[in-house]
Amino acid sequence: MPAFLHRLGRLAFRHRRRMLALWLALVAAAVVCMTAFGGTGKLDNTFAIPGSESQRALDRMKTDFPTFSGTSAQIVFTATDGQKVTGPADSARIRAALDAAGSAPQVANVVSPFDAHTISADGTTAVAQVRYEVPQSALEPYALDELKSAVAGANQQGMRVDVGGSAFGNAPSESHRSDIIGVGVALVILTLTFGSLLTAGIPVVTALFGVATAIFGALSLTGTVSISSTAQSLALMIGLAVGIDYALFIVSRHRFHLAHGMEPEESAALAVGTAGSAVVFAGLTVVIAMTGLTVVGIPYLTAMGLAAAGAVLIAVLVATTLLPAVLGFAGTRLTPGPGSRAMRREQAVGGAGEDADGGAGDSVVSATSANVPSGTGDNVASGTGEIVASRTGERGMSRTGEHVAGTAANAAERWFRLVTRRPLLTLVAVVASLGALAWPAHDMRLALPDNGTAPSSSSQRIAFDRVGEKLGPGFNGPLLVLADTSHSSDPTTAAQHVAATIGELPDVATVGKPVANPATHTALIQVIPDSEPSDPATKTLVNTIRDDRAAILRDTGATVQVTGSTAVSVDVAAKLNSALIPFAAVVIGLSLLLLLLVFRSLVVPLKAAAGFLLSIAATLGAVVGVVQLGHLGSLIGVDTTGPVSSFLPIILLAVLFGLAMDYEVFLVSRMRESYLRTGNPLGAVHGGARHSGRVVTAAALIMTSVFAAFLTSDSTMLKQIAFALAAGVLLDAFVIRMTFVPAVLALTRHAAWWLPKWLERRLPDLDIEGDRLGPAHAVPESVPLTPSTAD
Repeated sequence: MPAFLHRLGRLAFRHRRRMLALWLALVAAAVVCMTAFGGTGKLDNTFAIPGSESQRALDRMKTDFPTFSGTSAQIVFTATDGQKVTGPADSARIRAALDAAGSAPQVANVVSPFDAHTISADGTTAVAQVRYEVPQSALEPYALDELKSAVAGANQQGMRVDVGGSAFGNAPSESHRSDIIGVGVALVILTLTFGSLLTAGIPVVTALFGVATAIFGALSLTGTVSISSTAQSLALMIGLAVGIDYALFIVSRHRFHLAHGMEPEESAALAVGTAGSAVVFAGLTVVIAMTGLTVVGIPYLTAMGLAAAGAVLIAVLVATTLLPAVLGFAGTRLTPGPGSRAMRREQAVGGAGEDADGGAGDSVVSATSANVPSGTGDNVASGTGEIVASRTGERGMSRTGEHVAGTAANAAERWFRLVTRRPLLTLVAVVASLGALAWPAHDMRLALPDNGTAPSSSSQRIAFDRVGEKLGPGFNGPLLVLADTSHSSDPTTAAQHVAATIGELPDVATVGKPVANPATHTALIQVIPDSEPSDPATKTLVNTIRDDRAAILRDTGATVQVTGSTAVSVDVAAKLNSALIPFAAVVIGLSLLLLLLVFRSLVVPLKAAAGFLLSIAATLGAVVGVVQLGHLGSLIGVDTTGPVSSFLPIILLAVLFGLAMDYEVFLVSRMRESYLRTGNPLGAVHGGARHSGRVVTAAALIMTSVFAAFLTSDSTMLKQIAFALAAGVLLDAFVIRMTFVPAVLALTRHAAWWLPKWLERRLPDLDIEGDRLGPAHAVPESVPLTPSTAD
């Protein structure tokens, strides 16, 4: 892999104009395809689970009860100034508004509150229902706005009109403002990291190429494939974050080579061959994890996973092909200026820092341990001479070496030295703090977002709250029971008996009169729960009706199915809950296997898996604390508490797994490289921080900023996902990778890099560090800095 990427990087550098033209052509082709075959107007935000009870009932309702099979809206009339909606003037105004609503685009029919008796007990509120024969995703972009305009005439003094309902739920989210914020913050962080606006701009520009190709390409498929606005936003979010990060790792390695006198062409090729290998590996782990979401069997989630996987795959291709071409255009202009802080920092990393780690000890380490292959850990662990040599090396650092190391060390290395000074104490502190943060997750409630979590100033949220207050919370999420009476002796009586049986169940507020279709021998019964749609009691009611179907069949000969938006939410949550543990097992097992292949160690994969579980648990605890319990929710625009989105845990598991492997590979690979060269386990940990700590820190801050920028979205689901990913990256990068990982490696010392000989012989060597590129590609030795010149 490194040799292939090295040749690819050199080829792209030499033929940079052709490579740039190729990528420009790809972006243009994606735009043309989107214009011709797709576009944002064809995004589909429908939740569906093929084969589930709720979906089978909805499919049958399309033929038996078409006016009930689509989405619906609510028009909430509220009388003010002490009036009542039943008064002559107000009732006339309401009827006129309903007549106008009936002529709005795509409206199938309007149910008057006077006919349905949906008027509050105090007479101040009336709720009309507007039915469509199409799902929410099939509504024209202007349909709901036209509905609002149609009833606006009734919104006069003495009456307020609010429009809401399920037709407004899960509306497409706009993320253009989030893109700009995320890119702007990333550019600032990159400028501070490199000290050069030109160098900082390269990762941003190349990432935008990848994102444009991915997003336009995905939108070109919306004419034939169901893709949600959330899937588009997730692909944009992840594609932008990893695109900048992957380019950052390669550009950082390239600049390091330039600072040590390497020619730009060879430097770019070597950077792609070494850092690019880690990029390819890390990117493929994200792709595999996101593609794994397809096995859950929910089209909405499948589209999200594939869109995000496509964005990451394109980001990897951009980093290994377009980026070296752009580096070719930049040439020597990316070399830090002589005497600049950036030059002193790069030389300190390659010069004094490396020697200072081992100090005098490196010369004491035996030849065997100085060139430790991963499979000879048995000898390292058991060889007394090598243990003495290693310990002597750790203690034998001269005072001059310590002074140089302390001066040349960057902030990341100083932090690593601090956390490895008392590694056991560090581990206890990390586990205790993350455990406390994870505790709220044990009470996590999952549901699909509804209008109860919409912005408090929105029309649908005001309507939701008003209906719940005046008519009862269950009116915001009625259940639909489809009864098949074809095998009943008296279909009408059977339907009435079914309604009466359901009406006697706990948590049922009211049951509507069955609506029959004599031609198909089916009846539709509306059930209003006592509890709101996301309440666990409503889920219990859905399951109770389904559990009683055998008794209903025995008594009436009718079979029943429960559907409606609330039942769909229950089925989605159940499906995701059942898939979460198997998916987690696959993801963790995959991480163990991949890291075993890369680092040829037993401790490193186990440590990575344990850290991943800690960061996932802590992130879910933080999400529950903010979203469900309301702690600090106002800081991220969450103005009301509610359940966590059903999709969030499994999406977080897939995305955070891939990103965690990114930082694990980039950080620990430099540690392993240092250990194989020096045989000094503690020095290798500090060396990894010196080489990669600053870049990993910048990458994590960039990714966090990109995710946090999407907190400005109006979509509840996207806001929750953005917060979870931002918090997850922060916790995983700084608490796990930058604290937990060095502490474990410092505690286990040589054993961290040990692998049984029999296993080593059977494992392929992936050579992520690019050792096989040979000494001809080694970085030139720099002159060690004196303490007075080190930054």
